[in-house]
Amino acid sequence: MQSDRRTFLGALAAPTLGNPIARPALPAIRLGPHEVTRLIAGYNPIGGYSHSVPKLSAIMRSWFTEERVVEFLLNCEANGINTWQASVDSKAFAALRTARDKGCAIQWLCLMHDVEPETWREVLALKPIAVVHHGEHTDRLYRDERQSQIQSFIAKAHDAGILAGISSHVPENIARSEDAGWAHDFYMTCFYNIRRDPVELKLKLGDSPVDELYLAGDPERMTTVVRQVDRPCLGFKIFAAGRLCHNPSSITRALSYAYTHIKPRDAVIVGMFPILTDEVSENAAIARRILTGGQRGLPS
Repeated sequence: MQSDRRTFLGALAAPTLGNPIARPALPAIRLGPHEVTRLIAGYNPIGGYSHSVPKLSAIMRSWFTEERVVEFLLNCEANGINTWQASVDSKAFAALRTARDKGCAIQWLCLMHDVEPETWREVLALKPIAVVHHGEHTDRLYRDERQSQIQSFIAKAHDAGILAGISSHVPENIARSEDAGWAHDFYMTCFYNIRRDPVELKLKLGDSPVDELYLAGDPERMTTVVRQVDRPCLGFKIFAAGRLCHNPSSITRALSYAYTHIKPRDAVIVGMFPILTDEVSENAAIARRILTGGQRGLPS
């Protein structure tokens, strides 16, 4: 059975890209001193985080070999995406090193929490433009009223000379972080609150969901907060972890919603899994069409 699975995964080869024609960078924003495209490549499919079913997560992890991650990064850059968000992952780190050896200049944001000193040194050695406090940890610390640890993370990043971001799935936590007056530089804001308190859910619903809960009104709840905060925001899960990717029309609707409901100085992060089609070029082309004629340059 294991051999059959490997055969199946091997047969699902990446779409043949050849040497993709390099396209100009997508419209960009400023993140501190850095120019960051308004479409940022995400990491979850690479790490095998489908936010769906275990078998899909396993397929993602198996398919995204180090070599395919390198190809993915080169393809992102060729399609005008200049920034990649990734987590602490030896495969991702190795692929980034190899891609850079091949001339790839893609910037990267590291999503992490307060890790061991050795891991922290490894992250810094790869020269991220920023580190971001992981949303699951942010939301847990807020729930436990231990959010001062987030402030310590921000200070640690700034001491290392890089930008610091805060990620969260909960709109109220973004608002609370803004009100706290911390010195962080930006946010990562999830369009769907998949970290609702299970006890509160049971009280409201009289039952509990089997898995993550995606509510249709969540994007409006988060983007309302996004438009109110001064700092740049990087929206993620704009496709509801693949649930809104039925066809080009649904992808266009989701991207259009995102860009019209966030600020001109904000961007979105999109995880892509090019196992069947070249999702990188497809998503970049749709984003380019939506943004053409809009905010082309760098907001002040």
